[in-house]
Amino acid sequence: MIPILKLLLIFTLMANSEGKKVENNAKQKISPVIADGAKLHLVSDQFKFTEGPATDKKGNVFFTDQPNDKIWEYDTHGKLSVFMDEAGRSNGMYFDKKGNLISCADENEQLWSIAPDKKVTVLVKDYKGKLLNGPNDVFVTSKEKIYFTDPYYQRDYWTRKSSDLDGQKVYYLKAKNDPEVVVDNMIKPNGIIGTPDGKYLYVADIEANKTYKFTIAEDGSLKDQTLFVPQGSDGMTIDNEGNIYLTGKGVTVYNKEGKKIEHIDVPADWTANITFGGKEKNILFITASQNIYTLKMKVKGT
Repeated sequence: MIPILKLLLIFTLMANSEGKKVENNAKQKISPVIADGAKLHLVSDQFKFTEGPATDKKGNVFFTDQPNDKIWEYDTHGKLSVFMDEAGRSNGMYFDKKGNLISCADENEQLWSIAPDKKVTVLVKDYKGKLLNGPNDVFVTSKEKIYFTDPYYQRDYWTRKSSDLDGQKVYYLKAKNDPEVVVDNMIKPNGIIGTPDGKYLYVADIEANKTYKFTIAEDGSLKDQTLFVPQGSDGMTIDNEGNIYLTGKGVTVYNKEGKKIEHIDVPADWTANITFGGKEKNILFITASQNIYTLKMKVKGT
């Protein structure tokens, strides 16, 4: 017979052992997208409000400090430099195949194309003679189709106090200064991203707190609108496995079926936008209020 005290000691040791196993398992949680052991890295906190990150072919990331009206570059070596002053209060941005930076320049409610030499071409200056609300985010497909969202956010640098239009919509750019409405049933469309094959487009209705998936038709129109997830987003991105990254309070990652697979806490009041950068496109680049952060990933950008 085992003495009572010895039994108690055995049970105590077993309980402690189980507790350590549970604790170790918690510490060893493996993320499906974040590189093992990777931690969020603060690159800089010198800005007023960061937005619009876009990655060029080499992996350099360009982003905006909208209130200060600048576009910055964060190169693949980790160097920060100003790319452009007086940038039209650029917000969301995306590179086309020719290396032009397509920018939502909402100082005058326009869509710009900024060449590598910084020459600006105004792609959209109005919609049927009326000012746009303020282009916010943009996506360019592999076939060079351009889509942009146009919510109304009152800016302190505007003289007007209300919209000229009858709603907040999503547009497809058919030709220079010829935008066509392709989504008109959202309250406030904001974030937008598409698949690299040009087949599908995701658009977030930030005010309705929903993100939708569309099929892109050959003529540029959108069809088959379906609810992707019951969560809205500011900026968005996609990785090479088809996972969708939504922003706002940190970063939430959903797989292509709409199942939540990761959440990244970001120590900032608001996480505005996101992209993949770096030579291998495996560095998640996050704009969050006054800050920019990076995080090494298992997956890559497209």
